[in-house]
Amino acid sequence: MIAVVATITCVLATAALVLAEWRISRGLAADRLRTLAKATASGSFIGVGIAAWSGSSYGAWIVVGLVLGAIGDLALLGRSSRAFLAGLVAFLGGHLAYVVAITTIAPIATWSSPVAILPIVAAAFALRWLWPHLGTFRGPVIVYVATITAMVIGALASHRPILAAGAIVFFASDLMVAREKFVEPSFANKALGLPAYFAGQLCIAWSMLGS
Repeated sequence: MIAVVATITCVLATAALVLAEWRISRGLAADRLRTLAKATASGSFIGVGIAAWSGSSYGAWIVVGLVLGAIGDLALLGRSSRAFLAGLVAFLGGHLAYVVAITTIAPIATWSSPVAILPIVAAAFALRWLWPHLGTFRGPVIVYVATITAMVIGALASHRPILAAGAIVFFASDLMVAREKFVEPSFANKALGLPAYFAGQLCIAWSMLGS
């Protein structure tokens, strides 16, 4: 019941966050709504994770990843390069936690399959697209892309559809974040990326049920 309420809260807060970003894109005041909505949405997916956790090692590492994701969300409320880098580091830690979690249910030796080629190809295309725009962020972005790609590969190997779905839409949301930061700032990046991101985190949190 708690997980369901937290999920609904996250969905509503995400809608409010998109509204706030739309207002800001029109030059209207919405910074307070943006901060409150993002903090509420992030706190809600942590709430789902805690409610769904049954004490397993898998669940413990997922909760760590969710918390780090929320820290990254708060960091990205800032608009400076330093804030972006702080968020990148927090999300990197979150993806590493997810990778560790996945190894508890699907050893790395089982990750090799034809399906694993798909996220690798997607990551290669993403890096090629971003490369001319990255500047001094090339090193950190390479490390980040490699880590989230490993997370997606592991999620696909876990045979948990909801975890795989969460990892894939998380990857997609990161492409929108990268487009916003490095290629072309636009409200469309937020309108597509934010729902995908929070949906991804919710799916990853819900993947703990039964673990």
